[in-house]
Amino acid sequence: MMSDDMLSQDEIDALLGGDNDNKNDNSELNKTEEQPSNINIEDYISKLEEDALGEIGNISFSSSATALSSLLNQKVEITTPSISIVKRPQLNGEFPKPHVAINVNYTDGFSGENMLVIKSQDAAIIADLMLGGDGTSPSEDLNEIHLSAVQEAMNQMMGSAATSMSTVFNKKVDITPPTINVLNLVEDEGQEQIPEDEVLIKVSFNLRVGSLIDSSIMQLLPVEFAKEMVDELLNPPENEEEKPSTPPVESKSQAKEKPTASKESKQQTEDSSSLEKDPQLLGGAGGQQLDNSTVQSAQFSNFENIQLSSKEQRNLDMLMDIPLKVTVELGRTKRTIREILDLSSGSVVELDKLAGEPVDIHVNEKLMAKGEVVVIDENFGVRVTDILNAKDRLKNL
Repeated sequence: MMSDDMLSQDEIDALLGGDNDNKNDNSELNKTEEQPSNINIEDYISKLEEDALGEIGNISFSSSATALSSLLNQKVEITTPSISIVKRPQLNGEFPKPHVAINVNYTDGFSGENMLVIKSQDAAIIADLMLGGDGTSPSEDLNEIHLSAVQEAMNQMMGSAATSMSTVFNKKVDITPPTINVLNLVEDEGQEQIPEDEVLIKVSFNLRVGSLIDSSIMQLLPVEFAKEMVDELLNPPENEEEKPSTPPVESKSQAKEKPTASKESKQQTEDSSSLEKDPQLLGGAGGQQLDNSTVQSAQFSNFENIQLSSKEQRNLDMLMDIPLKVTVELGRTKRTIREILDLSSGSVVELDKLAGEPVDIHVNEKLMAKGEVVVIDENFGVRVTDILNAKDRLKNL
């Protein structure tokens, strides 16, 4: 006998079945929310604009690879970029692991923001190479010194890219010194560094640094900024100075005066030829010769004490951080191929300098100073004894 308060088996089965249906509905809803909707890039930029962006990135980062290669002393390759669209809510999926973000603002030529994103592991290798390591055992934790090293590398890269853009757009393109931060979106770290736009263009490059790095480096651009660059590339502004001017309409009186002007021009030509034939005529109406004239030396401005603007001073400060190769030359000599082939362990090669004579100090293969060899804590060094003046040093560089 069954109590009125108890449920029948059919009612229990119906309730259980409804719960399962609800669970299935919720799981399907969660899947729908987790899966990002497919974004059609043509909804934001055309195929032509996409190709133009790829060409701009290709030209800019080709020169950046050269700059980074000289800094790291490694072969650097950056492949042709791929263009895609990413929405701000999807950035967590794009960068699930910690990355390093480098922000650059354009000050001349364009007005916009550019953000480079590289993996933390790749940044650690670049920092290790910048600090004199071999890149095989980079530090797992990026401290301020490592970030500063990466910042300097990115500074050189983006500076080279800006120079290339100046050539492409036929105008001066300048940037601010880059800022660098750790980007960890999972822990909401570095979120403020990302451009505020809801839709961003992602330009992805494949980065290879010797045998140490085979990864990707990404560039995030606001859509409007990207469109501005593409529009100026495809529709360059016309230079008014290059436009052919319309010849003025001559009046009848001006046309009649033309032969007279022609006669005057002919007379001037004859006079100049007479001066060439007779040097005694030089010196003016007084008939004085050139030797009796007063000759004064030309006066030139002094460029050493010029006050630079803050922007020009900042550009100069950036140049001051460029590394230069310093070598000390003990001496030179010339030998024939036979003599070189006859060299063996223990052979003595006589140089063209006498003992005790100062050695030459070269910067980028240019003579800058002379000095004497010293020993500092079991290492060779050189004490500068004579140095070229600042003007000659800058001229050699």
